[in-house]
Amino acid sequence: MKNVLKSFFESFLRSRRMLHHFERWQTLLGSKPVGAASAAMPADIAKALAGASRTDAGELLARLDSSPQGLGETQAHVLRRRLGSNEVRHEQPLPWWTHLWQCYRNPFNLLLTVLALTSYVTEDMKATLVIGSMVALSTVLRFFQESRSNKAAERLKAMVSNTATVLRPEADAAAGARRVEVPMRDLVPGDVIALSAGDMIPADCRLLGAKDLFISQSALTGEAMPVEKFSIDRGNLEAGVLERENLLFMGTNVISGTATAVIVHTGGRTFFGALAQRVSAADSGTSAFQAGINRVSWVLIRFMLVMAPLVLVINGVAKGDWWEAALFALSIAVGLTPEMLPMIVTATLAKGAVVMSRRKVIVKRLEAIHNFGAMDVLCTDKTGTLTQDRIVLERHTNAWGEVSDHVLQLAYLNSFHQTGLKNLLDKAVLNHAEMQPGTQLQTAWRKIDEVPFDFSRRRMSVVVENGGSEHLLICKGALEEVLSVCISVERGAEVLALDAELLARIHRVASELNAQGLRVVAVASQTLKAEARKPAYGVADESGLTLLGYVAFLDPPKESTAPALRALAEHGVTVKVLTGDNELVTRKVCGDVGIEAGHIVLGREIEDLRDEELRALAERHQVFAKLTPAHKERIVCALHANGRVVGFMGDGINDAPALRAADIGISVDGAVDVAKESADIILLEKSLMVLEQGVVEGRRTFANMLKYIKLTASSNFGNVFSVLVASAFLPFLPMLPLHLLVQNLLYDVSQIAIPFDNVDPEFLRKPQSWNPTDLGRFMVFFGPLSSVFDIMTYAVMWFAFSANTVANQTLFQSGWFVEGLLSQTLIVHLIRTRKIPFLQSRAAWPLLAMGAAIAAAGIWLPMGRLAHYFRLQALPLAYFPWLAAMLAGYASLTQTVKGWYARRYGWQ
Repeated sequence: MKNVLKSFFESFLRSRRMLHHFERWQTLLGSKPVGAASAAMPADIAKALAGASRTDAGELLARLDSSPQGLGETQAHVLRRRLGSNEVRHEQPLPWWTHLWQCYRNPFNLLLTVLALTSYVTEDMKATLVIGSMVALSTVLRFFQESRSNKAAERLKAMVSNTATVLRPEADAAAGARRVEVPMRDLVPGDVIALSAGDMIPADCRLLGAKDLFISQSALTGEAMPVEKFSIDRGNLEAGVLERENLLFMGTNVISGTATAVIVHTGGRTFFGALAQRVSAADSGTSAFQAGINRVSWVLIRFMLVMAPLVLVINGVAKGDWWEAALFALSIAVGLTPEMLPMIVTATLAKGAVVMSRRKVIVKRLEAIHNFGAMDVLCTDKTGTLTQDRIVLERHTNAWGEVSDHVLQLAYLNSFHQTGLKNLLDKAVLNHAEMQPGTQLQTAWRKIDEVPFDFSRRRMSVVVENGGSEHLLICKGALEEVLSVCISVERGAEVLALDAELLARIHRVASELNAQGLRVVAVASQTLKAEARKPAYGVADESGLTLLGYVAFLDPPKESTAPALRALAEHGVTVKVLTGDNELVTRKVCGDVGIEAGHIVLGREIEDLRDEELRALAERHQVFAKLTPAHKERIVCALHANGRVVGFMGDGINDAPALRAADIGISVDGAVDVAKESADIILLEKSLMVLEQGVVEGRRTFANMLKYIKLTASSNFGNVFSVLVASAFLPFLPMLPLHLLVQNLLYDVSQIAIPFDNVDPEFLRKPQSWNPTDLGRFMVFFGPLSSVFDIMTYAVMWFAFSANTVANQTLFQSGWFVEGLLSQTLIVHLIRTRKIPFLQSRAAWPLLAMGAAIAAAGIWLPMGRLAHYFRLQALPLAYFPWLAAMLAGYASLTQTVKGWYARRYGWQ
């Protein structure tokens, strides 16, 4: 027998060492930028991409059986059937037997297995059967629950759409190509795609054309700065594949500019896909959820390391049978372990994700539900979150605030001809202009070139001509950025030099519009004479412009915003507004929705602040305006450093850094691809009210997880404390190892319904987080309460029923078995709530039903026909009045202590 156990432990330790080394290897690989060496890529893929980079674009299109207008729908369908979907599986679905093994392989089940093997060796088949049932139940329930939740998660993720813009040739070849939105998974080699700011690169591509194109390759190379790409590689053709200027790689994203590219490789044949197949991408960090579970586990382990040896020594010395004492001590260790925790956690999170999906909240990562419930600061953008996301063009004026159709017409030409990221302002200009007579200008003017928008310039320009020899450059963007490239101002037929007096007037007019809640966009232009014409234009050509005036937009607040903000405040969530808009518009909108803006911190104010200074500033103020993406990220990190659990809600490419930095990244289904990829949770409706409902559900989910841990830990601790007392004076074991295991098994079965339990509204009003200190204190206070009545049970069985000899130990053990199980079942209802149970707060019916069923089973076991199998015996009827009195006293004492505890320490 000793050899069997020794062999088992040695194999277990070897497997743990191997697992540890394997995880270290994965972590090292995961922490190294995967693009640091092109050698990581299979040679045939690297060679093919290098060849695509060197090959002439026309020749490459011919090899792919494509054209500048892209593939036909039939061609794409045939290729899709032959090559499969454009998807990279980072984690291949596990075979069922591997998944089952992983569900079994946890320390709790391993402890039980050791005990089962020991019982088998000693020919105690009944104990072997019960312990085996505990292991099987825990493993199988977790297996089925995880399988269901994994399938549900995949279905939920499928609800979030990621698409790419593909060129498809028109039936009439002379008509060129049309642009079609296609799911990324349906892309095939030879597809020609159009890219703009905010897009993710959906496959490995060769550029056909590019305009001021900057790509973030940090996901592959680890380089923070974007790199510029060109349709022709101007660098060293012998350089590494990632350094080629005309290649784009799956998993990177467009920072600014526009481009067209032909797809060379998809799915597993991409650089990213090849690496994913060789190295499982592992996060080297520990999430807040995992850290919380680890801290709680260590609290339980410390109790176990103290209590189990005490039980061993006391029983070994008192009874003289060290082998029986060792088995009993091991049973105590198992009794202190919440072995159903993995299954309960998985079931609770899965249920929470499904409920949240019904409320239009999609959980991409189940563990994020914990952070959602613990969130106490929500940072959000203004546009589309506080407001209706329905921008309308309210005014079009010259620099003096007078209505100007000329400004409207040029703004229309700018918005119509740009091919970059058309935002809501562009759409508002187009919708407004098309309703006005005489503004159908697209046929009269032909586009020559454009200078795309980027977040540093905050403006964009198009160059057009109407058949004459002159080119007209039209620039539209943020007022300060447009003024920085202007030298004059137009008023009617007159052009005035831009001096200090005019500059002050311009700012005064813009401020008046901002104060009315209007967002002001400046419009400027420059006529380029024949000798200044170029085939292509760049940022340097945005100079010497004439300011024409403004287009002013209104985005009214949502009716649901003010109630949602009040609801979030009632639930302990502070909302901070982080916006790139100016402070005047921001103040007006914040005032309309009930946010006390106070001093609005501007981006330039935090540029030179040290991290310590920014932490204090971020805590004091509620509204931040004129922010860049880097500013948003710094503010989120500062709040996190203050100990806050920070959520960030955003939908643009400029929000991606902050989404990654936040404890909980929240985006919407209509967001740009890189924002959705950075988020942990995706809202199907961009509304704070939906978010508030998700926060409440996240807290409800976390509450039920915490409830199981606290209930089980305190109850089991009480039982162990009772065992220590009994072991000191009883001439026999107060309960056999088999009895402890059966009792633990029945109690754990009753807890399967915990994920479906109700949660008191008071618990949902404030953020919740893991608190190991509170758990330990809770165990110490409430565990021994049950021991008081356990000791009373000892006295009743000893004196009232004469169960005071070794010959009558079965009667004693049966009496304590029933009382212990029923008190454990009762405590679920007593301390699941701060209120009076059953009267002020009632558990959900599944938990009530499971508790009643387990209580009935506990009474039936010693009274029924199977009693002798479990070494129990029937209890006299006179026992049950004593039982009822002790349970009533237990409930009264617990309720009294609960009130005192809640007043002193709070009730989490």
